[in-house]
Amino acid sequence: MRVSEHLFHEASKSIAGGVNSPVRAFRAVGGTPVFFARAEGPYLYDADGQEYIDYIGSWGPMIAGHANPQVLDAVRNAITNGLSFGAPTAIETDMAERVKTFFPSMDKLRFCSSGTEATMSAIRLARGYTGRDTIVKFEGCYHGHSDSLLVKAGSGALTFGVPSSPGVPADLAKHTLNLPFNDLDAARALFAEQGDSIACLIIEPITGNMNMIIPHEGYLEGLRTLCDQHGVVLIFDEVMTGFRVSRGGAQELLGVTPDLTCLGKIIGGGMPVGAFGGRAEIMDMLAPTGPVYQAGTLSGNPVAMAAGLATLNALNADGFYDRLAETTHNMVSGVVDLAAEAGIAMQGVSAGGMFGLFFADNPVTSFAEVTACDEDIFKRFFHAMLSRGVYLAPSMYEAGFVSSTHTEAVIEKTLDAAKASFQSL
Repeated sequence: MRVSEHLFHEASKSIAGGVNSPVRAFRAVGGTPVFFARAEGPYLYDADGQEYIDYIGSWGPMIAGHANPQVLDAVRNAITNGLSFGAPTAIETDMAERVKTFFPSMDKLRFCSSGTEATMSAIRLARGYTGRDTIVKFEGCYHGHSDSLLVKAGSGALTFGVPSSPGVPADLAKHTLNLPFNDLDAARALFAEQGDSIACLIIEPITGNMNMIIPHEGYLEGLRTLCDQHGVVLIFDEVMTGFRVSRGGAQELLGVTPDLTCLGKIIGGGMPVGAFGGRAEIMDMLAPTGPVYQAGTLSGNPVAMAAGLATLNALNADGFYDRLAETTHNMVSGVVDLAAEAGIAMQGVSAGGMFGLFFADNPVTSFAEVTACDEDIFKRFFHAMLSRGVYLAPSMYEAGFVSSTHTEAVIEKTLDAAKASFQSL
């Protein structure tokens, strides 16, 4: 028995489902999840000591590679002063100012401990600012597991949402409206019907939770116009795309400015951190200056701030994003070309250090098209790559991530594994 199998068996006795986040359980691909013991650069090492090229990067944060020396040094220095104070520290301000240099749309921000907290708080703030209850989200976009967001579409484009998880009250779900991603006509119809009752529209400007989908040209601009016309707060969930697809996230890459932005992952450098921020007049509605309450005992934790600040410092290196985008593009195009040589239909997309691979005949631009992809061949490809030392996301609905430590040699090893994997399918 592999060590990972034993560890999963033991974990299942005391941890619900054997894991602390569902996608880790390998239910979407079958088999036993891999338990890891350490990581360095682009590599993960499991409990048996086997090496894997990592394309998850802790689901995004490890843009500068695992166990980055500068990040580790920053954390070591921080912990000598204590782990948490429950009181203000100067590094919180340093971190906030640094984030603002990347995201000029954020006049003010507030730190929290997760992306879920960030999106939940941003929605509450938008409701308090507008005095409205209804929110709009999109099929296939995931914004954390707060009740208002675990809602799926009803039977028609203009119907109220219904809970997508037990434990979410129907009375709460009715305040959440769902739209198909990349369908501007559907958004226009919804806003024409109910626009004046909507508090906010929250969207992943480039999706990462139904794999990676880039919006159609003019789509985000159209949503921005609708929000302006109806006094709706536009929220970009850039927990994944922030600092990933470009220095200033998807809003910089695509040229559309939201009212509020939610961040996470990279700003913690691997530690649990989230943030939300935007226009000063909206942010000033937060307590203690305003009536909208939001709090967190460990928000702005000094150790997490140190890890995040060191990570953001690494991103300022000359040519960092040009090199990262080229590496990611080369890997994705190489895998797609190898699939074609093997007679397998595959589509690929990338931006910055984020990518998506789809087993499909045509480009994928919507949630419906994602669900139509060949899931069976994905499962077989995932395990074929895993057996050859390449760790991909264990779900065809998740985007992948590349770090600055993925060298040409690492990409070549990846493509060798892909070639052999396609031949085995």
